[in-house]
Amino acid sequence: MKVQLETISPDSKSPFRLLHDPKLSHLFYWHFHPELELVYIEGADAKRHVGDHISNFEGSDLVLIGSNIPHLNFDHGVTTSYRKEVLHIKPGFKDHVLRDYPELKQLDRLLDLSKYGVAFYGKTKEEVGALLKQLYQLEPFEFFISVLNILKRLSQSKEFQLLHKTPYVNKLKNKEQKRMRKIYAHIDERYQEKITLDEMADLCGLTKPAFCRYFKKTTGSTFVSFLNQYRISQAKRLLLMGKNVGEACFECGFESLSYFNRSFKKITGENPSVFKKGYVTE
Repeated sequence: MKVQLETISPDSKSPFRLLHDPKLSHLFYWHFHPELELVYIEGADAKRHVGDHISNFEGSDLVLIGSNIPHLNFDHGVTTSYRKEVLHIKPGFKDHVLRDYPELKQLDRLLDLSKYGVAFYGKTKEEVGALLKQLYQLEPFEFFISVLNILKRLSQSKEFQLLHKTPYVNKLKNKEQKRMRKIYAHIDERYQEKITLDEMADLCGLTKPAFCRYFKKTTGSTFVSFLNQYRISQAKRLLLMGKNVGEACFECGFESLSYFNRSFKKITGENPSVFKKGYVTE
């Protein structure tokens, strides 16, 4: 499966964004984004796949992932009861804040290490995991200070493993990243409505044939196939939230229930009603 560029819409001007206990175990979400990511998961035995590094973790994991390093969601395939906290750090925090203040140089060096992917263990993992689990309860000022304390604790730790021998370099060039980010943002905004190839080609300043060639070369998928996969991922989310099959179908931009059912089974291997019954207790 080709890597996806995740578009993260800023909720505020804060350099930090917390995803509290996101559940994506039913998805194979291989993605990257400009934001650095600190992820903590507990109550799970699963796969750690960051860049070119693949390994397994048991019980819990704490990993710092650098900007634009592709990674798999750490709860992929997990069937046990687990908890996950994901902290995103905007690249501007490193580029425009840390480097201007000598008191924060230690944090700057930590975020430099993120280019390798960093897995923490021991007391560091235990203590920082506990702090991350408290973040969602804090008011903005306390949240900000607590994140700085978490980064300080990590910067002082010697209990870590670098996941790559050299900094990981995303093979997509900056221009391609910006264009794909624009495409994904448009899909994310408009997937509930009809999206045409002419519309996407105009968005990129390309002819329709040129856009189709570009998208296929970059993602390894046709645009229609990719759009269907995206919509099915959203449909899964809605089904898990309690929506019925018809609601999930039309709220995700499909115009035909029969086509939705065929697409869902082709992508997931099972019918939407079967998927829903497997995860949701009516």
